[in-house]
Amino acid sequence: MELFDVYSLYPVEPVRGSGSYVYDAAGTEYLDLYGGHAVISIGHAHPHYVRMISEQAARLGFYSNSVENSLQHTLAERLGALSGYDDYRLFLCNSGAEANENALKLASFHTGRAKVLAFGGAFHGRTSGAVEVTDNPAIRSPFNTTANVEFVPLNDIGAVERKLAAREFAAVIVEGIQGVAGIRCPEEGFLRALREATERTGTVLILDEIQSGYGRTGRFFAHQWAGIRPDLITTAKGMGNGFPIGGVLIAPQFEARKGMLGTTFGGNHLACAAAIAVADTIAAEGLVENARRVGDRLLERLRTLPALHDVRGRGLMIGFDVEGSASELRRRLVFEQHVFTGGAGAHTVRLLPALGLSEAQADEFVARLKALLEDFH
Repeated sequence: MELFDVYSLYPVEPVRGSGSYVYDAAGTEYLDLYGGHAVISIGHAHPHYVRMISEQAARLGFYSNSVENSLQHTLAERLGALSGYDDYRLFLCNSGAEANENALKLASFHTGRAKVLAFGGAFHGRTSGAVEVTDNPAIRSPFNTTANVEFVPLNDIGAVERKLAAREFAAVIVEGIQGVAGIRCPEEGFLRALREATERTGTVLILDEIQSGYGRTGRFFAHQWAGIRPDLITTAKGMGNGFPIGGVLIAPQFEARKGMLGTTFGGNHLACAAAIAVADTIAAEGLVENARRVGDRLLERLRTLPALHDVRGRGLMIGFDVEGSASELRRRLVFEQHVFTGGAGAHTVRLLPALGLSEAQADEFVARLKALLEDFH
C-alpha cells in the first residue's frame, strides 16, 4: 500500500527536535520558525511535556468518556485560569476542525437557527461543517455545499449588520487572526462592533482561536486585544504541543444536555496530560509575555528589510509579502539557510514559531533571511 498523495513535500525529514530547532537524520540543524502550523507552542521535546506524557502512558493511556477522568477537570481549571474564562465550561475533542464543528452545532441548538455567517478568506477546517464555513471552494465538495453559509468581507461591519438584521443566523464565526489567508487581522473596532451586532440580534459569536490562540499573539487569545468576550471560543493547535487535542470554551448561557455532544478520543488521558504540561509551561516560563516581547522585536527587525512588504501580525504570528514566489523563498530558506517557515498564497510567508523563541534566535532568523534576500528575485 502507498500513501494517498495529497501533500506537497520537501525532501527533508526532521527526526528529532529541541526547543526551536529540529534535526534530520544526518544531524543537520534547522531553525523552526513555523512550529508545524503553529502547533509547537512550548518547543520541541520540552522536558516537562515529555515527562508528563511518559508518566501518564505508564499509568493509563486511554479509557472512554463513560467514566470519570479527573485530568479533564484539572485541564479545565488550568485553561480557565490562564485564559481569564474560568466561568466558561470546556468541551474537549481532538482537533480544530472538530472544535469548530461542535461550536457550530451548539450555536444552532441554542438559537434554533440553521444559517452561519463567515468571512472572506476564512479557514476553519476540512470536515463537513468546518469546510463549509471556509472560503475555499476548491476544498469544498458538493456534499459540503449548502445554502446555510454566507460570506461577507472581513472588517465590513455594515455588511454584517445587513445580514444579521433578518435574525436568521445561528452564528457568526471569525478567526482571531486569519492564518491561512496570510495573517489578516480583524480590526479591534470591528470586533467590538461585531460583538454588539451579534448580541443585538440574538446571534452566537464564535471566535476561532485555533491558530491565533494559546498565547501566540501576546494575549492568551487574540480577540482579547479588542476587550470582547465571545459566546464560544475554539482552540486546538498549540493546546497540546503536537498531541492531538481540541476544545470549545462555552459561555454560561448554553444549556448542557446529555448526549448533545460526544467523542470517543476527545479529552483522553494522554491528551489531557499533554495539554496540562503545556498550560504548566506557559505559566511557569511566561511564554505569553515572551511571545509579545520577541514578536515585537521580530516585527520591528523585519520592517527594516526593504525587500519585504506589508510586514504584519501580532506577537509570534507574523506574515510578510515578497515580490517573487514565496514558495521559492521558503524552499531556499530550508535548503540554503536551514530555516523552516510557512506559506499563505503566492507571495506570503508565515512565521509561527514556538512561544519560547529567544531574541537571539529571532535575530538569527532575520540575518539568514537578509542574506538570502540579497540575491533573491
